[in-house]
Amino acid sequence: MDRTRRNLAATVASAACLVAAGLLASAAPAAADDVIRFGAPLPLTGPLAPEAIKQKQGYDLWAEEANKAGGIDVGGKRYKVEIVYTDYQSNTPRSVQATEQMITQNKVNFLFGAFGSGAAKAASSVSEKYRIPTIAAAASSAQVYDQGYKFLFGTFTPNDTLTTPLTKLVREKAPDVKKVAILARNDLFPLAIAQELEKSAKANGMEVVYFEKYAINTLDHSAALSQMKALAPQWIFVTGYINDLLLVRKQMVDQQMKAPVVSMIAGPAYQEFIDAAGQSAENISSAAWWHPAVRYEGKDVFKSTVNYVKLFRDKYKATPDYAQASASAAGAIFQLAIEKAGSIDPQKVRDALASLDVMTFYGPVKFGPTGQIVSLEPPVFQIQGAKPVVLLPAAIKQGEFRLGVQ
Repeated sequence: MDRTRRNLAATVASAACLVAAGLLASAAPAAADDVIRFGAPLPLTGPLAPEAIKQKQGYDLWAEEANKAGGIDVGGKRYKVEIVYTDYQSNTPRSVQATEQMITQNKVNFLFGAFGSGAAKAASSVSEKYRIPTIAAAASSAQVYDQGYKFLFGTFTPNDTLTTPLTKLVREKAPDVKKVAILARNDLFPLAIAQELEKSAKANGMEVVYFEKYAINTLDHSAALSQMKALAPQWIFVTGYINDLLLVRKQMVDQQMKAPVVSMIAGPAYQEFIDAAGQSAENISSAAWWHPAVRYEGKDVFKSTVNYVKLFRDKYKATPDYAQASASAAGAIFQLAIEKAGSIDPQKVRDALASLDVMTFYGPVKFGPTGQIVSLEPPVFQIQGAKPVVLLPAAIKQGEFRLGVQ
């Protein structure tokens, strides 16, 4: 836990620096006729700060590359990219207020959605009211997109595109696994994906012997884990964000909880989770919307997955994960739509987004009738040797599924 505390302390310090940088960036003067302003409300402080930092890195890399290439081409005129950041402190009601402020006071042209399904859904009511095209780079739950909104788009496929292939893999590789236990953070995305896992487990002949929710900011999971352990589940599935999952995993180790299969979403996709959990991360399985192992040649500013990963590593000295890539993709998709529209008129850009069917470094991009992307095949992976190893899809498979956690 000492390492975990050091990591979290570093995260808080980094977040403070990023908030300062973001506020300075938003205050910088810009000529209105040669700049396109993108609003990005993020939880740069509070419990969701680790995820917010990743998104900011992704947005910043896109803005840097777009501007380096001369900006966005709008009908033959080049516009520079400016991103306005606001910290809503991991508080969903504040994300709504921040979104309204960006539109009415900061006069942004377009918006990136707030982080996570819950905040993205809440804040989307504001952007829809003002008819501002918005791309949510971290919202997968169907409840975000079933509101009938026309100006909201998302770069994550529905939750079942993660849980269904994961369940089929477990059934194929571990046919004796029949008893499943689920522990879910009581928040829109973590709860929704847990419910999808429950559905897919039952559909594949498994029995869900335990399904409980834990409150946001829970610090002691020992009672729930003790109840779960007594049922001797063969597959333990836990949802939440990185700090939640690190805490649950530590308390599982404290109680000497083991099972043939342990899955967590979404923390294991982050190197920070692997570093902090250490040996206890081994053989934890998960799924995400993107992985640096994919190989796409795109029409966007990054050109290819290989080039995107190189640019990210050069800038941040780390390998990007799905959170950073999705944020960069959101910017690149906006750029493609604006250039296709030949205009920064909100309605024209909205229509261009709705009709996009294009390959990018992130993968094929096409939005369904609700605005949610429908064209990706998310990878399933497992932590092996302190690295995420892709198990599905077959085209980018890197290893074989292993049973048992350390």
